[in-house]
Formats: sequence, structure tokens, C-alpha cells
Amino acid sequence: MVTSKKIAAQASRLREEINHHNHLYHSLDAPEISDAEFDRLFNSLQKIEEQYPDLIQDDSPTRRIGGVPLSDFTQITHERPMLSLNNAFSDADLADFERRIAKRLETTETIDYACEPKIDGVAVSLLYENGALMRAATRGDGTTGEDITLNVRTIGAVPLGLLGSGWPARLEVRGEVYFPRSVFKKMNKLAERRGDKVFANPRNAAAGTLRQLDPRVTAKRKLTLFVYSVGMTEGGTLPGSQTEILAQLSDWGFRVNPLIEIAHGIDECQAYFNQMSSKRGQLDYEIDGVVFKINLIEAQDALGILTRTPRWAIARKFPAEEASTQVKKVEFQVGRTGAITPVARLEPVQLGGVTVSNASLHNMDEIDRLGLFIGATVLVQRAGDVIPKVVSVVASKHRKSIRKVRLPSSCPSCGSDILKIEEEVVARCTGGLNCAAQRKESIRHFASRLALDIEGLGDRLVSQLVDEGLVRNPADLFRLTQKQLVPLERMAPKSADNLLRALKKSKATSLERFIYALGIQGVGEATARSLAVHYGDIAQLQGTSEEALQAVPDIGPIVAQKIYRFFQQDTNRQVIKELLQQGVHWQAQQPTAHARALVELRFVLTGTLNGMTRNEAKARLQALGAKVSGSVSAKTDYVVAGDSAGSKLTKATELGVNLLSEEDFIALLKAHEKGGA
Repeated sequence: MVTSKKIAAQASRLREEINHHNHLYHSLDAPEISDAEFDRLFNSLQKIEEQYPDLIQDDSPTRRIGGVPLSDFTQITHERPMLSLNNAFSDADLADFERRIAKRLETTETIDYACEPKIDGVAVSLLYENGALMRAATRGDGTTGEDITLNVRTIGAVPLGLLGSGWPARLEVRGEVYFPRSVFKKMNKLAERRGDKVFANPRNAAAGTLRQLDPRVTAKRKLTLFVYSVGMTEGGTLPGSQTEILAQLSDWGFRVNPLIEIAHGIDECQAYFNQMSSKRGQLDYEIDGVVFKINLIEAQDALGILTRTPRWAIARKFPAEEASTQVKKVEFQVGRTGAITPVARLEPVQLGGVTVSNASLHNMDEIDRLGLFIGATVLVQRAGDVIPKVVSVVASKHRKSIRKVRLPSSCPSCGSDILKIEEEVVARCTGGLNCAAQRKESIRHFASRLALDIEGLGDRLVSQLVDEGLVRNPADLFRLTQKQLVPLERMAPKSADNLLRALKKSKATSLERFIYALGIQGVGEATARSLAVHYGDIAQLQGTSEEALQAVPDIGPIVAQKIYRFFQQDTNRQVIKELLQQGVHWQAQQPTAHARALVELRFVLTGTLNGMTRNEAKARLQALGAKVSGSVSAKTDYVVAGDSAGSKLTKATELGVNLLSEEDFIALLKAHEKGGA
């Protein structure tokens, strides 16, 4: 259909005007026109687009209304990991944080911090290309998230197209999606009137809303967001400080928290924290603390990151809410490593909008320290506003019916003996995989997101599989059939097929994920990666000595002993053998003993590589022992520059960092993967 230039220009003006007023309303909270006037503009654009469909654009404000429901969410890999933050719970923790970074930066000057309220919502990543929103994703495990683009497009505070000019060709912006308290209360009142289930708190409601398969449901709920950082950029430059970047994002149409301030030194950070603590109850959104970031980006780059947390930022949590309640009984749970953990069953009490009825007591030493008895009145808090914890026993409220808590002599799950090694505070069941509780926890861990990431294998299904005798170890998962699965509760042929497909997909993994999935005591994600890089193969790792393990970076004698003992057990070696026989595999890699030249070297990837994806390049570098960073600093050893390399290439040139073309990079990889350097 042919349209006149006049109508096209009218549609363009309407889009521009609507986007302007959307920004004023959702991001700046400063509307210039009434709701009725805004509706008139919106309806005018809608009518033009209905009459002239060829004028419809992807970033048109009329495209916010939810589209066709999804059958499932697809997973995406973040180009730059979405990191977690270390926590500070006291002024002393903050002071220690500043001492550490001042020492690393080798400075005695006052450090400037960007201070912002820590929104209690859901972290999301927004990817823009040439100014248009292309993709939105959840944080997930920090490396892999879910594609929630259709749902995020319904949020008025998210610009579908960037305002102004000067934005990078590719720009990833990160923020926190949340429910305003006022909207949350109205939504729950409406649910009560309808007799529907109400949400426990705004954060859970936001998370559930973002994961609606039907975006039209999301569109009806008035979510909003604040942006707080940039994840990655290509083809452009950004200002040199955190606060200047946020100001730039505001100019491009994003909603930035107006309470963000610069603090000069840690004392002003503490004053800002106290100020936010007093304002907390007056805000129309939930906050659980304050985030402090080094303001200068150059200093952030110099400080770098740890495995999952940046060295240049910290979250100061508010003191947890507290309430008193009674301990009705103490039960003992069994973890995947056999650890026996006492759990207090409490008279239900409200804390931070959540009903708390259980609290971990950690171990018997903690019970003795608290002087806790069954029947005692205790003070309970949600540590970091998340984990219920018994803080103390209220002695004045003891009841006469108190009973001493005793460690059972046998496992509550399998009846095996409980052993407490003298140098450890934790008592453990000796039943191993013969213990159903350990079996369940081991399989849950094996299927978890950071391990083999088996979609659809939740806690309830794992319990059924173990209770029905279908699964005794992780290898049994890959022997399951549709005939075995369909009779299970809440299982049908389609869901059974989905699980079998997920199991088949999970067989292709990485060595570090496989090692982590085995559930070796003391081996977390970072240690699993170090072992994978150092040994390069599971057979090499199985055959190593306790002394040799201590040569692996970050592995001390205690963890080395636990790893060695794990691989000496015939049961564990048999499970590994069966997993490999069932087809679990990964791309072979050379151990660092044959590629020492790349160990500890820092690489940055920029631009587009033609021969492989950036994630593939990163994985190959890490397999050779190299470290891959998302930003260029004086500590960077090499920058790999693909097509359309942007600001990172410019900065590398300014700093005199070694540059590699894609051809040189591939030659370098091949040389070291063959053990040639």
C-alpha cells in the first residue's frame, strides 16, 4: 500500500511526541500533558498504523501491547557476565572494602563513589542495536539467562528506541525491574476481591510477571525499572565515570534513580547509607540496601573482577528485620555431601512481607552457642533480607516445656551411622549414595544451572524419581524412558518428551561443568574451572595425587585431600564411567602443562569475529589458562580486534596494548592448543 509523504511524516511526528511524553511520565516523573491528551495522541497513531500497515515500525509505542503467547523461553548467553556483588553488613566491612581497593590502586587520595539505592527487584539486560531494542534477558546464573523480550517491551519505562543521538552501535544496558509498592497493593487488593491468590511480596510478583508466557498478562501489570549500568558497547564511546554514564543513559530515554549521589570517601558513603535507611519506608519501591561503586571507570578497569563479583563495588545491606517466635521442634536434614543440618521449625511469623516458619541452625555448635532448646522463644531475622536466621534465645520468655536438642546417632533418611570428624563442625551421614536424601541432593546439584543445567528437572520430580527407585545415581537419569516417566505425578507424554530432550541436550557440556556437577566437597564453580584448565581431561584428574592437586591455583591441602578421596572411591569412579558411557561429553582441551604461555595472560575481545562466536573464542582462551575481561586496562596483555571494533580498540591503542587480528588470534590458539609454545 502506497502512503503519502504527509501521512508518513504525521506518523513520525506522533511517534516522536508519544516517546517524548512517555519519557517524561515513566522516566522523569514530570508529565506535561493529561492522560486524556496522551490517549488522544496514542489513538491517532494507532488509527494511522491500522490504515497504513506499511508505516508500522518495530520501535513504535503501539508495539508495546503484548503479542502472541510463547510456548517456552529460550536461553541466551550474556556477552559479558552479569556479576553478583559482595556484601557489607557493617561500617567496619565498608572500611575494609576501601582499604583493599586503595591498596590495589596504590593511592592515598580520597576515592569517589557512586552511591545508589539497591532496588529489590529482578535484574535484566537490555540490548540495543543502532538505537533499537533487540533483546531483553533475565540475569539467570550470570552467564546464561532467559529471553524475555516480548514481556519487557510492554514496560513503559523501557525505551523501544533510544532518544537523542550519539549512542553506540551496540549498547547493552542493565537495570532492575520492579513493582512500585502502590501498584503492588492495588494488584493484591484486586486479586483478593476476585478470590485469586495474592503475591507474597513485590519482588516475587515482578519475577513471576516477567516469566509469563503470555506477554498480554505482563502488559496488564504496571512494572517499571531503574537502569544502573552498561554491560557492553561496540561502535561508540561512553563518559569516564559511573555517574556521567547514568546521566547519558537518562538523556537517551532510560529511567535513572534520582537518589543517586557521589560520595567523597567512605565516611560519606556511610552517611548516605544512614540517609537511605531513614528514607526506606517512604519510598514507593522496596530497597534492601545501598550499592557503592568506584565512580571512575578507569579505576574500575584497574581493579578488575573476581570469579563472579567486581572488586570495585559492594552492597551494604540494611539490618535485617527481626521478630520473636517459638521453636516448635528441631529436625535434621541431610545434604548432598552427607552434612547433617539442624533446622528449627518455628511458629509462623511475618518478616519483610514473607511468612517465616523455618530457620537453619547450621550445626550443633551453633545450637550450643545460642543455648537453644525446643520450646524456647527466639529472635529471628532474615539475614540480608533473604535467609531466615535464629539470632538469639529470649531467656525471659522460656517456657517450662523446653527440651534439649540432641544430635541423632543415625541418619534420619537412611539409618546409617552419623560421623563427626574432630576438626570439622559438621556431622555427616556415612551412607553415601545409599542414602536417599544424599541421592536427591546430589541429583539436584547435578542438574542445577551451573552444572549440567537440565531444564525441567525440578525438586519435586527428583524426589519422585528417587522414591520410585528409577534413579539411584546421576547416570540413571540418562536411562529414563517415556514409559517410566508418564505414570509419575504431574507428568504427561509431552512433558516426559520435553524432559528426555533436555537430558539429551545436557550431555553436551564442558569439563568444568562436569567436574562441578559431580558434587565434590569443597569444589565450587571457580575450583572446577581451575581443575579443568589444569588437567584438561577427567582421566588425568582421576589419576592425580593429593600432592599434585595442591599445585593447582587456589587449591590448598584440605580441598586437595577431599578431591583425592572423592576419586579414590570406587562408587564415584563407577558413576563417572557410566556417565561417559551414556554419552556425556565435552570438547577436548589441552591441559595448561602444554600451554604455559597463556596462563594468567589477560585478553579482551572486541568487534565481530568471522570464524567463531565471541563465546567460543572466550572458551578456547580459558581452556588454555588465559583470563578474558570485558574491558581494556593497563593490565590487559592482548586485545583481539575483529570487524567493526570500537572504543576498546581505541583505548588499547592509547595504552599501547598488544593487538591481534582475527588471523593472528586463530594462529595463536592453534599453536597453543597443539602444545606448541
